[in-house]
Amino acid sequence: MATAKKGDKVRVNYTGKLEDGSIFMTTLMGEPIQFILGEGRVIPGFEKAIIGMEVGEWKSIVIPEAYGPHIENFTSVEERSQMPQDFEPVIGEQFQIRERDGRVHHAKILSFTDTEITFDMNHPLAGQDLTFDINLVEIL
Repeated sequence: MATAKKGDKVRVNYTGKLEDGSIFMTTLMGEPIQFILGEGRVIPGFEKAIIGMEVGEWKSIVIPEAYGPHIENFTSVEERSQMPQDFEPVIGEQFQIRERDGRVHHAKILSFTDTEITFDMNHPLAGQDLTFDINLVEIL
């Protein structure tokens, strides 16, 4: 039977779990994800785990700090005047900010004043070891 290798287009189901076992994401209730191995469209440890798998195979892996380390002072201070006029900040509220080049950044409001808003720019899962249960559905 063929095994997945770099350059293959694959379809994968997975469940991602936090250290306490709670699920933060699963594809089992919807469609598998599809990507080309080696393009870097998924986190590196996830992609590496799929290489060598056979169609139908299940694998469970732990990826330490899957989204990188949590950086204590990775913040951005923005002027409130740059926000939409009706924007009401709420401490702890999370956003995804898409750059013009398509990159996505995560931000969470840490604090605000009448003139500024301070955002934590770490990915919400930064610093956490994550477990992924992976099923290789198909090699296209």
